[in-house]
Amino acid sequence: MGNKFEKNTLRILFILGIGAFFNLIRKPPMKEWIIIFLLKSYIASILDNILVKKGYFKYPVNLFKIFDISALFSYLLFPIICIYFNQITKNSNIKGILFKCLLFSLPSALAEHWLERKTKLIKYKKSWTSVHSFFSIAFTFLMVRFLMTLIRTASQKQ
Repeated sequence: MGNKFEKNTLRILFILGIGAFFNLIRKPPMKEWIIIFLLKSYIASILDNILVKKGYFKYPVNLFKIFDISALFSYLLFPIICIYFNQITKNSNIKGILFKCLLFSLPSALAEHWLERKTKLIKYKKSWTSVHSFFSIAFTFLMVRFLMTLIRTASQKQ
C-alpha cells in the first residue's frame, strides 16, 4: 500500500505511452518508426538488464513484477522518445543531431534523477549517478540514429 503513488505514476505513464505510440506511428514512414521502436527496445532492455544484474541500480516498484528491469521504460517510454528524436533529426546534419540529442537526453536524465530522489521507482547503487544516465541515454539515441542511417542507406541501394 505504501507504493500507491509509484504504481499510479506508472499506470499514468503507461496510458500516456500507449497513446503516444499510436499517435507516432500514424506519421509516415511508419515502417521506420516501428524499426526504431523495436531497435531502441532491444538495446535498452539489454543495457538495462546488464546494469541491473551488475547492481548499478534497481527498480523497487515495478508495474510488471516478472521483470527486473523497468519494462515500461525500456519497452515503451524510451523507444517512443527515440522515435521523436529520429523524427526531429531525420534531415539534420551531425551538429544538429548532436544538439538535438542533448535536448532529448538532458530532460530524460533530469526526469530519472527526480524519480530516483523523490520516488521508489528507481534507486541508484554503487557509483551510478544521473551523469551516467545522461551519457547512456545520449549514447543509445545516437546509436539508434546511426543504425537507422545505415538501414535507410541500405534500403535505398536495393
